Amino acid sequence: MKLSVFLVPVLFLLSAGCGSIGPNKVTRDRVDYSQSLADSWKEQMLTNIIKVRYLDLPIFLDVGQLVTGYSLETSVNLGGTLTSAGGIGTLGTKGRYTDRPTITYMPMTGEKFLAGFLTPIPPLNVFALVQSGYEADFILELCLDSFNGLFNRPSSIASRRQPDPEFFHVLSLMREVQDAGAFGMRLEQPEGRDYAIVFFFRDHNVSEEIKAKAAEVRRLLDVETNQMQFEMVYSPMHGGPGKLGVGTRSLLQMLQALSLGISIPEAHRQLELIPPMMEISENENALLRVHSGPKKPDNGFVAVPYEDQWFWIAQNDWKSKNTFSSILFLFTLSDSGGKENLPTITIPTY
Repeated sequence: MKLSVFLVPVLFLLSAGCGSIGPNKVTRDRVDYSQSLADSWKEQMLTNIIKVRYLDLPIFLDVGQLVTGYSLETSVNLGGTLTSAGGIGTLGTKGRYTDRPTITYMPMTGEKFLAGFLTPIPPLNVFALVQSGYEADFILELCLDSFNGLFNRPSSIASRRQPDPEFFHVLSLMREVQDAGAFGMRLEQPEGRDYAIVFFFRDHNVSEEIKAKAAEVRRLLDVETNQMQFEMVYSPMHGGPGKLGVGTRSLLQMLQALSLGISIPEAHRQLELIPPMMEISENENALLRVHSGPKKPDNGFVAVPYEDQWFWIAQNDWKSKNTFSSILFLFTLSDSGGKENLPTITIPTY
């Protein structure tokens, strides 16, 4: 009977050691690593927006590869003596569990990456986002520098140029027309030419109120109010008869424009860590609002330290969260460039 007391835990340990631990880790690891990658990507993006504001060098580091390995080692020592007076036994167990992920980081550099980072987004991609359900006023304010001669806030942090009020009025009206399903976009390929983007207004089964707002959009854009479709061309100026000139922004320009919504700590102003430049005041409706302070917030959507201060996006600031998530999405759509000849950083974690 006493011998069985020792054998039961021994058999349990041996049976546990024979099972595979890999399959049971898939669910937890997939969620944990996915969340960690998402958090690090958000913190890296916010840090780089802050760096742009401080005229610092933005650097992007991609996670190229993640390999993890597990090992479970168990050993059991069983000993004892049997005498006429009874049995005396000893039982010893020892186990060791090891989790050693190896992570490879790759700097995002090279000609293709720079081209994707510095080249303005094609107008087709911008309006495709609108067609896919993004609010017209939001995505056009984020991605456009000008719309048929009407100018957005400057993307250059050193510019003193004021935006055209009509630009934002057009976007507001387009949002209402979009809600009514009264405008759209299609591709055409005229003979002997590359494809053309045709932007059109719809007046079938549309209320008189929406028709009037669509006509006001055309008036503000300085095109024929009775014309219902226009070819979109990449141009910072007025597109001319039958055309809409669209000046889009690059990802770098977007980061520069969004950095104007950062609240600069008073300590940094006193140290003159930033040069005098345009700022979006607290009263203005900024796409992205980044708060700052000496301590890390208790519940920020994303928070990062920079120059002994903390910067964060508030958890309840839905507009800023939407803008920030959209920038992350647009960045993933850009060409990150080839990685064959880039230096890599491989870090085993123990």
